[in-house]
Amino acid sequence: MDEEIKGESKGRNRFFPSVKWNFYFKFKMDDVILDMRLKTFRYGTEGGPLGFSEMKKAELVFVPTPGAGHYISAVEFAKRLIHTDDRFSVTLLHMRSSLHPHTDPYNTSLLASETHLRIIDLPPVDPPPSHLIHKSVEHYILLYFESFIPHVKDAITHLMSNPDSVPLAGLVLDFFCLPMIDVAKELGLPSYLYLTSGAGFLGLMLYLPTHHSQIGTEFEDSDPDLELRSFVNPVPVRVLPEAVSNKHGGYAAYIKVAQRFREARGIIVNTFSELEPYAVESFADGQTPPVYTVGPVLDLGGQAHSCSDRVDHGKIMGWLDAQPESSVVFLCFGSMGTFDAPQVREIALGLERSGHRFLWALRLLRLDGKLGGSSDGTELSDILPEGFLDRIGERGMICEWAPQMEALSHKSIGGFLSHCGWNSILESIWNSVPVATWPMYAEQQLNAFGLVKELGLAVEMRLDYRQIGGEVVMAEEIDGAIRCVMEHDSMVRKKVKEMGEMSRRAVMDGGSSSKSLGRLIADIMNHPQFPTNTVTN
Repeated sequence: MDEEIKGESKGRNRFFPSVKWNFYFKFKMDDVILDMRLKTFRYGTEGGPLGFSEMKKAELVFVPTPGAGHYISAVEFAKRLIHTDDRFSVTLLHMRSSLHPHTDPYNTSLLASETHLRIIDLPPVDPPPSHLIHKSVEHYILLYFESFIPHVKDAITHLMSNPDSVPLAGLVLDFFCLPMIDVAKELGLPSYLYLTSGAGFLGLMLYLPTHHSQIGTEFEDSDPDLELRSFVNPVPVRVLPEAVSNKHGGYAAYIKVAQRFREARGIIVNTFSELEPYAVESFADGQTPPVYTVGPVLDLGGQAHSCSDRVDHGKIMGWLDAQPESSVVFLCFGSMGTFDAPQVREIALGLERSGHRFLWALRLLRLDGKLGGSSDGTELSDILPEGFLDRIGERGMICEWAPQMEALSHKSIGGFLSHCGWNSILESIWNSVPVATWPMYAEQQLNAFGLVKELGLAVEMRLDYRQIGGEVVMAEEIDGAIRCVMEHDSMVRKKVKEMGEMSRRAVMDGGSSSKSLGRLIADIMNHPQFPTNTVTN
């Protein structure tokens, strides 16, 4: 005969004195099943206690840079945090920028789907003088976002003064927002850096203050290779971000940001330990704040582009559906990757020579400096080699915009000619698509160097190309890179496939990034400055 005995524990548990245990015993024959049901206690991803879900809530304030590569990644990480642990809510402080005007539709879509996330639009500020952006983009951006600091402080102060709000557990700051650490310190809050780049780049930023104290000036291309702790191989100066050689504010901006890295309570990096093991291990030096590898953090659902101009979406995906498996090379160079007419002609000739099918997301640089382009062939016919579109026919498709993650996940895509932005690298690895490297700006040269020389996960076309240099890469070189990246039995393809499988395991329960996220959550919730919020039942 089955029998149930139900009850509630008397008194307090000596390990968790604030918790009452609800339990029942169920007897059946000689078997005894004990089910100790906890309303409040939960285990983390590593099997250790994280806290009391009904007794302690926490709110984090995210301050991301509004550029697509930074903003979307930060939001996706906020969503992962919320979905992993429902004690968390996130307030995102949105800095409107004339440089990045396309975040509003994304925010509207985001608010409709995420109940634990809210967005506060900060008051606008006057941008720096426009001539500065032509001297150094990094200096311009840093000045721009520093002018938001008073508004950031006002918004956080208002949140903290609301007696009905969830206690703030800290700030999560983007790379260019690190000067806002001073706001956090003034308000008694811990700060975490969310780095949308990889661990190799983190190693460079941690090194820059040392370089500055010893040398005190910008890098020169003639300087000897660097011995960075996050790289096995010496790193040529030519693959460092252009900003560290910029004498018009770029170097100063990078140094100013780099000097704040070690002031963060923790550094959250969009990578996974299996991808950059040497770099990740190099941070266990007793001087660097804890590094939490939580990647890949990706917009898997394509929500960021759901409000974009998708006129060509159905046409693109329909064309891909009609192509043989692994037969198409995908060319896409990010939101800022543009080409002038001579380079467009060389890319077209390289594609034609290669004989491969292609999907080419082409953004032209107009004479007025604005981005543009057309996929109807009318405007392109003045730029492309004569007769190119007729000769290519259905073998290729040219579009101004392409759903990158969706395209990379399509079975017909066999290779990716990329600018090597970090998000693009993670997307290609996730989908096991090998990359041919064509870096252009920011830290992309360093990313390309790491992929090729350190990890063997990409085909080298260029490592030190710079968009601002005016150099034209010729068709023969492009043709060769496409042929190499499309080889079906190459070692690079095999290694990318293996790493793609590792990337998916990393974010699963028990995976390396899942465990790292668990450690981050424990650190946030157990910080001594974080107030306890007790909720009685």
